[in-house]
Amino acid sequence: MKVRQIRVLTGRQERVKSLARGADNAEAWAVRVRDRAQPFMEQLLALRTRLATIAVALLAIWLMVHVVFGANGMVIYRSKRSEYRALEKEINQLHKENDDYTKQVNQLKSDPKRIEKEAREQFHYARPGEVIYVSPEAPAMPPPSNRSASK
Repeated sequence: MKVRQIRVLTGRQERVKSLARGADNAEAWAVRVRDRAQPFMEQLLALRTRLATIAVALLAIWLMVHVVFGANGMVIYRSKRSEYRALEKEINQLHKENDDYTKQVNQLKSDPKRIEKEAREQFHYARPGEVIYVSPEAPAMPPPSNRSASK
């Protein structure tokens, strides 16, 4: 094992010279280390650039997939929008039916001609001297004799 000797510098000028030599040695050592590390640092920088580009590309792809197919994506948005339109049409149609029924109820409450018409149709009422003809209901179709229709 090699042990360095400790030097004691007495004068101020001698200490400054020693520091200058040490600084020159440290600077030369730093230049050698930098020259050795330069290719590695360039590769690291190129790799970092590639990795950052790949990471941004993957993030963009994931974001696009999420926007299109995610829980609130475009595909679901379009289906919800078409469902909304269909429900809106159904609501409008039901409002129209409701209005028609309200008109019918009001007519049945107040219009004597409408009341008479309904009584004639539903209860087969007639005025004196009128004859009502009622057609028989259509007979139910008998099931087929062979099982060919059920196959």
